[in-house]
Order: sequence, then C-alpha cells, then structure tokens
Amino acid sequence: MYFQPTTLDQAVQDAQAEGLRILAGGTDFYPTNGDRLPEGPILDVTRIDGMSGVTQTPDGWRIGGATSWSDVLRADLPAAFDGLKAAGREVGSIQIQNAGTIAGNLCNASPAADSVPPLLTLGAMVELYSASGKRLLPLEEFILGVRKTALRSGEILTAVHIPETAGGWGAFTKLGSRKYLVISIAMVAVLIDVHDGVISKARVAVGACSPVAQRLPELEAALTGRGDVAGLVTPAHLAALSPIDDVRGSAQYRLEVVAPMIEEAVERCLERA
Repeated sequence: MYFQPTTLDQAVQDAQAEGLRILAGGTDFYPTNGDRLPEGPILDVTRIDGMSGVTQTPDGWRIGGATSWSDVLRADLPAAFDGLKAAGREVGSIQIQNAGTIAGNLCNASPAADSVPPLLTLGAMVELYSASGKRLLPLEEFILGVRKTALRSGEILTAVHIPETAGGWGAFTKLGSRKYLVISIAMVAVLIDVHDGVISKARVAVGACSPVAQRLPELEAALTGRGDVAGLVTPAHLAALSPIDDVRGSAQYRLEVVAPMIEEAVERCLERA
C-alpha cells in the first residue's frame, strides 16, 4: 500500500496504518532495503502542501520537513545559517542534495547526520503532527540515540523551526577519510556573536563523536569574552563526548582532531565578523 497525500489532514489519517513507514527523499530508505522490496504500507510526504520550502515567520524561520538540501542552499538566509548551508553541501552528491530532505536526515538519527550540529547551534525545534494535533520539541529532545527518536506512532515531522534569536555567524567543518561523499569521522558546528572584537555569545556542537551530537556548554562559556581562541580548547571541554572506535577512526583520534576543528570554525566566524 502506497499513500501519497497532498494535505496534512489526509497524511495524519494515512499515518495510522499499522506498520507504516514514512518516505521523503528516499536516499536512505531505499539503500537500507538493498535488493528487497519495501515491506508494509508507505507514506510519501513529498507532495503534502506546506511540507516544503523555507519561510520567515514572526518568530524566526520555518523549514518544511520535505525541503530538499538544494532548496536550503538556495534559500536567502542570514549568516547564522551559514553552518547549516555548509553542512548541506556535505550531504552526499548534488543528486542526493536534490532529493534528500531535512526531516529525513533528522529522523534517521545517525550519529553522523550532518544537519544536527548546526541545527543544535541554531536552537532548532521540530514540529510533529499526528491525529492528536501538533507538538513542538527541542531538537536535543527529539534525537534520543543511534537510530532512535521521540517520534510517536502516527506522527510526521512536518517542519523545523529556528527562533529569531539565532543571530551571529555560523560555520561547519567536517573530517572524513576523503574530501567528498564521505561519512564523518568528526564534525563541528559553531555559532558566534561578536561585539567590540570579542565573542559575546558562543554555541558549539560536535557530531560523530557520541551516540547523539551535542553542544558543549562549558566550552561555550570559556569562549565568551575572548577575542582569539588559539589553544583554548582543552580535553576538559570535550569530556562530555564519548566517541567509539570504528573503521573510520579511533576514539582517541576523534578527540584529538575535534579541538583544532572547533578552533578553526570559531576563527572563521571571527574573521567574517
């Protein structure tokens, strides 16, 4: 059974089907199945009115859940979103960016999902719809672990909201085993506000170094009031991270590269400011 609704009301009704799987860009959905045909009912959300596009709202910005990465890259957004756009350019090839969606990247809940660190620095909230209505959830409360989210049965991630308070300059940097088309060994997103030559607000998030990407509040506090960051990041600032050894890199290597990656991203923002 294949549902392809054009309205949200119809979509939440279709979403009640037992064993249903939600399909957006399909860039992870189909590779996961391999040579097997998908089992159970499928809900295609790509034609739902209001599920695509980037719009400014009285409270900030809204990115529809079915918005492709190419659409995010083309959107006229403030400098605070530069980290999100940089991450979008790292999501596979151009063909993948044309098809892959922001909701799909979040709902996959991969520790190496490129969108999560910059969205954490932006203070993103996810909009979840079901037959029971709408609820908003901070992104850090939505992704619970590896391939695990707070999405309830029958719910659809319809949008990502960014509050107007997300000002400043954003940056994103990613380390992989090659330059393009690679899963991260480590990745870093920062959002920096600068006044009178010093950092007045700092947000730092690290991905691929824990089951879930996370912000580093102690490091953010240490950055505030600084005009330079060379040698600032210490192992104590990274203590919350819990990287693993895998085929892409060791846990020790990940911790060693994260500090200079953070400093590089912050310095990039300072130069632009």
